[in-house]
Amino acid sequence: MAEEPIIRLVGVSKAFGSTVVLDDVSLDIPRGRTTAIIGPSGVGKSVLIKHIVGLLQPDAGEVWIEDVDMARASTRQMNEVRKRFGMLFQGGALFDSLSAGENVAFPLRYHTRLSEAERRRVAEEKLALVDLPGVFDRPTASLSGGQRKRVGLARAIVLEPEVVVFDEPNSGLDPLTSDTIDELIGRMKQQLGITFVVITHDIVSAMSIADYIGMLWGAKLVEYGTREAFLHSRHEVVRRFLSRNVDLPDPVGPLIPVPGELE
Repeated sequence: MAEEPIIRLVGVSKAFGSTVVLDDVSLDIPRGRTTAIIGPSGVGKSVLIKHIVGLLQPDAGEVWIEDVDMARASTRQMNEVRKRFGMLFQGGALFDSLSAGENVAFPLRYHTRLSEAERRRVAEEKLALVDLPGVFDRPTASLSGGQRKRVGLARAIVLEPEVVVFDEPNSGLDPLTSDTIDELIGRMKQQLGITFVVITHDIVSAMSIADYIGMLWGAKLVEYGTREAFLHSRHEVVRRFLSRNVDLPDPVGPLIPVPGELE
């Protein structure tokens, strides 16, 4: 890969008991780009992300965030690296006891010395960036699913992180709201220069937002590259997975069979 990576996985393997979830997975995630990791449910996408942020340790391999190997970092080093990350979880993971704006400002309370007025100002700025101006005081419980995702995105970027990780950002959303979230991700990348890592099984969304796409299958990263290269993949399992939602160009050369059947 010609572009500078901010995240590098080298030969990462992970098993839970006798179940191998990741098997010798290597990939470079370039700085300032959006990388999507796709695959069927239960294939190990969330496990891969947890390795990147240091919530899981690999059985073998290395997980580099620039010059820090999260597989061997001290607790202090991992905590410093995590400050450079924002997370958007499925469902938003918001506190219903707080207002929309208080949810966004929550990380500022614990990671900065800003006054309450300054925290509110920053949170309102981030809410405006995700097209939710004037909702700081709105009860979180009154928000729609799409609004909750946008509040979650505002919270993920409130500390101006270098990397934002999304766990199924379009899960449970209707197609129009999903398109809105995709547009916001694209805009945030352009405006803030953030590196986005998205795990999803939504092929249409991945094709819309990603500069690079990888697919996990059978504990292996069976394909990884630019969006255009991914569309021309010769891996049979990749093409079968994509063909449900995407018109694929003809591959250059014969298909590469992959053991196992898609569910």
